[in-house]
Amino acid sequence: MEQVLLKMAKQLRAFDEASIMALWDKYAETVERFEPTQRWEEAVLVLAMIQGMRFKNQLFNHHWAKGRQPGEADEPAPAPAATDIAAPAPAAAKPGPKRQGKVLAFKPKDGGEA
Repeated sequence: MEQVLLKMAKQLRAFDEASIMALWDKYAETVERFEPTQRWEEAVLVLAMIQGMRFKNQLFNHHWAKGRQPGEADEPAPAPAATDIAAPAPAAAKPGPKRQGKVLAFKPKDGGEA
């Protein structure tokens, strides 16, 4: 099983983040509308992989930015606190509107208890 997961990770890593993130809205909408089907379960897993790719890139960029400065010793930079890792990456200077993340509310439509 571990080998299958590693193979999936390697395949996912081969794609660029922009292409994968373009699918986020589609799968977030599918996941938001719960249905007890295999299609919905697969959509949840796809959305989790998309989020995983984004998290991996943010974590990578965080560690890359905290990397050694010229002339520093060869010791690794200290690990950041968990709150630092979860903080959103600063927006890149790109033209056009900034895309905001969306928090999905997973609750029953009738307002009842989950």
